[in-house]
Amino acid sequence: MVRRRQAVTIKHVAADAGVSLQTVSRVINNEPNVRPEMKERVQASIDKLGYVPSIAAQRMSGSRSYLILAINDRDRTIADWTARLGTDWVDQMLLGGMLKCAEHGYRMIFELVDTHSDHVERELLGAIAALRPDGIILTPPHSDNPQIVALLDEQEIPFVRIGSKQNGAGIPVSMDDEGSACQATGYLIERGHQAIGFIAGSNEYELSGWRVDGWRKVMAQAGLATDGLLAEGDFSFASGEAAARELLDRADRPSAIIASNDQMALATLEVARSLGIAVPQDLSLISFDNTPLVHFTQPPLTAVDQPIAATAAKAVELIIAARNAEPAPARLTIVPATIVERDSVAPPSGAAGG
Repeated sequence: MVRRRQAVTIKHVAADAGVSLQTVSRVINNEPNVRPEMKERVQASIDKLGYVPSIAAQRMSGSRSYLILAINDRDRTIADWTARLGTDWVDQMLLGGMLKCAEHGYRMIFELVDTHSDHVERELLGAIAALRPDGIILTPPHSDNPQIVALLDEQEIPFVRIGSKQNGAGIPVSMDDEGSACQATGYLIERGHQAIGFIAGSNEYELSGWRVDGWRKVMAQAGLATDGLLAEGDFSFASGEAAARELLDRADRPSAIIASNDQMALATLEVARSLGIAVPQDLSLISFDNTPLVHFTQPPLTAVDQPIAATAAKAVELIIAARNAEPAPARLTIVPATIVERDSVAPPSGAAGG
């Protein structure tokens, strides 16, 4: 008969270290005012005995749950998963968030909430009651939904608003959408482009407007016109097709286009191909996101690489800091994006305008 090994408990740790249960609990929960030598002593016993703290026990202690809840938009997420389009927002968010949580002994839980639902408050309150998270990460468009923000503020739970620059409740974190658009526009101007079109994303997302602002700003600084060069999309492939046709059917069509996400950039590439416009010889193209899709197009697309993983990791750090009673950042936290150069940008040809 195989005898089952007795599970190591907090009592065993306390006895081995010669301290009280309360002291072990305070060390496990990383609470302040524990002497460094006491922490070392308790940690030595934890390592020696192979004790693994139970999240359930920690939750019962009433201090922390060591869970961070990340909330994403239900409809769009399910649509992306169902269509299997290769978008990796969720993957990158989990990559950054889960790894950072693991560094600090936390776990990340991922939930989908419909921002348009009449029951959004009930959904959120149900998740909070069930999980008792130590903090919540909101992604667009939830991060600027006043109903959701007000509800979380009332719950007095630290929360981070990714893709938000608004003051008020929560901790705003930006991937510098305006600055990224500035960077992409300047990149094209440096290569000789003057007629640069822009395909905007859904106006439901405030970041869509910030990207347009960045494009307009750099174009104005360079003394370049933007009249007739802005087309509206909604981040879908179909809207990208319509927007690209609007720009490329012009007699004075642009020599370059910046698309506000990869789906619309792929649509632009297809429209250009159907019109006999070669990329990059006749049209340069830059995308936002840098999902796996753009690595394998012909040509591979130059793209603004959205730092989703790094932003989720920063959100976790900010929540843990708030739980440790550290002051929130006095300024907007910005995680900068970069441009990944591939083969879809070249100097303008004489026949392509600009």
